[in-house]
Amino acid sequence: MHVTLFRQVRPFGGPVTDLVAVDGVLAAGLPPGAEPAAVVDGGGRIALPTLVDAHIHPDKTSWGEPWYSRRPAAGLPDFVAGDVELYEHQRAPIGERAHRLLAHAVTRGTRAVRAHVDVAPAYGLAGATGLREAAGRLAGKLDVQSVAFPQHGVLRAPGAAELLTEAARTGLVDAVGGIDPAGFDGGGPDGREQFDLLFGLAERYGVLLDVHLHDRGAAGLGPLRELAARTAAAGLGGRVTASHVFCLPELPADERERLADLLADAGIALTTVAPSAHQVLPFRALRERGVPVGLGSDGVRDSWSPYGNADMLHRAHLLGWTTDARTDAELTDCLELAAHGGAELLGLPRADLAPGAPADFQLLDGECVPQVVVDLPARELVVKAGRVVAEHGKLLD
Repeated sequence: MHVTLFRQVRPFGGPVTDLVAVDGVLAAGLPPGAEPAAVVDGGGRIALPTLVDAHIHPDKTSWGEPWYSRRPAAGLPDFVAGDVELYEHQRAPIGERAHRLLAHAVTRGTRAVRAHVDVAPAYGLAGATGLREAAGRLAGKLDVQSVAFPQHGVLRAPGAAELLTEAARTGLVDAVGGIDPAGFDGGGPDGREQFDLLFGLAERYGVLLDVHLHDRGAAGLGPLRELAARTAAAGLGGRVTASHVFCLPELPADERERLADLLADAGIALTTVAPSAHQVLPFRALRERGVPVGLGSDGVRDSWSPYGNADMLHRAHLLGWTTDARTDAELTDCLELAAHGGAELLGLPRADLAPGAPADFQLLDGECVPQVVVDLPARELVVKAGRVVAEHGKLLD
């Protein structure tokens, strides 16, 4: 039995108390006769759950590399070309860069990520193998769920389908992805050709699915409805995610509600990255209708954008900013989406600091949850499974 006692902490900014972690799980108190292996002084800091990044691309990052000057891009093909150019000019291999970024995420209070890595003829499976290397180095500090993502398309990039199949067949990844089946990939108004491959892989090899949908209007809605129909028909509820889904926020309220009910009935989850006020998903309304929603970073200092920091507390702050969150309840909603929405999507237990929950939490100086979301204090201590994994912004050995 491994017991750690965390003294003088304030769960969610409440009264000062102690937290007891027994074999990685929070307990109601010290087990009879047990002696803590370690006692940590929380100093009256707020204890909050560590957060889940439900959508990040660590293979693309230039984090820690020399500055990369980005050129204007007119659309997805230009961004894809920029990806290849940056990949060819990076000094460090994918495994090192992904580890560098994800280790930083841990120090900022992230407990788990769903990581999308490009699978395309330009890279082969280098992204997936590099991510596996990075995840291995972070074992015990970060849970990593991997997605083989066909950024260059499936139909428009000969060889991509074979690479996705190989990644799924060999168990190199947990999920396979898709991208804009109707628009960018040109698979017809409902994206059936791309979905034939993806659902075939899911049924044959047991992988999850996570499809990027950037297309708006009919080009986005047609594949989204087809995704729901196929998920329900295949009995894959709870195993399929649609990311971004920019076509949904622009719908009238009544049509959006009908679509949300369709997704909930099929068991499809969504992820958003809070990119802007008109593209962020209406997560409160979706969750009320039974649609799981996760929050993510997306790209971090890649060829697409110089922005991003893999800090999910900051992402919750941006979510509040883009949705005009003003009340304490609205700001708290943003943190809870980062904490619990992604956990549900990744199939992780809820880290709510209650007895029986995983001992995954962070300690910060602050007054209350809404103030923390706004002020973004430093993460003084990060705890994973009852063990301190980062302190004062540094990853521990």
